[in-house]
Parts: sequence; structure tokens; C-alpha cells
Amino acid sequence: MSKKIKLDIISDVVCPWCIIGYKHLEAAINELGIQDQVDIEWQPFELNPDMPPEGEGLRAHVARKYGSSKADSDRARSNITQHGAEYGFTFNYFDGMKIVNTLDAHLLLDLAHQLGKQTEMKMRLFSAFFTEQKDVSDREVLLTEAESVGIERGLVEQTWADDTALERVKSLELQWQQMGVSGVPTVVFNRKTGLTGAQPQEAFKQVLLELMEES
Repeated sequence: MSKKIKLDIISDVVCPWCIIGYKHLEAAINELGIQDQVDIEWQPFELNPDMPPEGEGLRAHVARKYGSSKADSDRARSNITQHGAEYGFTFNYFDGMKIVNTLDAHLLLDLAHQLGKQTEMKMRLFSAFFTEQKDVSDREVLLTEAESVGIERGLVEQTWADDTALERVKSLELQWQQMGVSGVPTVVFNRKTGLTGAQPQEAFKQVLLELMEES
């Protein structure tokens, strides 16, 4: 195969279906044995760009945003947890869990992309938030997670202070929205076709097979 399949994954680190969708995609890639034939880039999307620094309780948030009752919320959590477990990802929902602002996390992921560590960083943030019950809007938490994948604290702090990095992330968010992405996860193949939602492994496999045949 001559050139790599470009996969843009538009997502937020506090979106449970984003990690589930990625696990399905990863399983499809592994099943086809094309790990070295795909180029993955994570694209920023803030589910709650106006979220204040203190965040919002998850139950209150889903009730306000989606009109969900506690029973709905419990069912959704159980469903998500089960889906995650099937692909080896652990969701540890807890009573005081909050939805937080993710702009600093996206700036960190932009830096990680430049350093060739973006997927590793993204996985670390998903685990920190959903499995380890950490606040991924807390800069100290983000610095520690960055260090765990070999990114120096100083570089992260520089990125947060850099208006250029902020402008780049904001313009990427806008670019994908203008291209019609309104829900996450969305996986865009070769900047042409896209699949939205945590599609099953088989759906991703099908698209990847078609792209392999084309090339």
C-alpha cells in the first residue's frame, strides 16, 4: 500500500463514546493488521466550551443538557461501562463526578501531536478522567499526565501561555464545525468521508477495507 490512510478523530476527552468508538476503530485496525498503514490525528472538539472552571456535577449536567432523570443516567452509565469493558476500558463513574472545561487538555494534545505522542497522551487523559477519577481541567493533573508520557512540564506551560497555540486549537475546532461536525466522536477518512458516533468495529473495518482496495 503506497500511502497511509489518514484518520482524523474529532473528539473530547470527557466524551465516553469517544473512547469506546476509538477502541472499536483500534480493534478494526488490529484485526486487519494495518497498524503501520494508518496515520491518526486527534482533532479538538469542546462539548462544553462555556463550562466554568469549577465544572458541573455530571448528573446535574445531563439533566440540564439532555433532560435525563437519575434512572436514565444510571442506565446510560451502566451501558457505557459495559461497552468499555468489552474492549478493555474501565469506566469508574462516581457520585461526585463532574464535567469540566477541556480547553487546556486540547492545548496539551496539540503539543503532544507536534511531539509524536498524541494518541498516547489522549489515552492517558481518557484513563485519568474516566478510570482514575481525576479532574482533567486541573493544570497540575495535566502536567503530571504529560510527564507520564515523557512531555516536559515546561513545554506544556509554554503552550498554555502561547496565544498562537490557542488560536490554532480554536481555528481547528471551527474548521471541523464548518465542515459539518456537530457530534463526537466523528472519524474522517482521508479528509473525504466520515462516520459519526461510536460505530461498531465491523463498520470501521468495512470502510478501511474499501480504502485499502482503492489504493
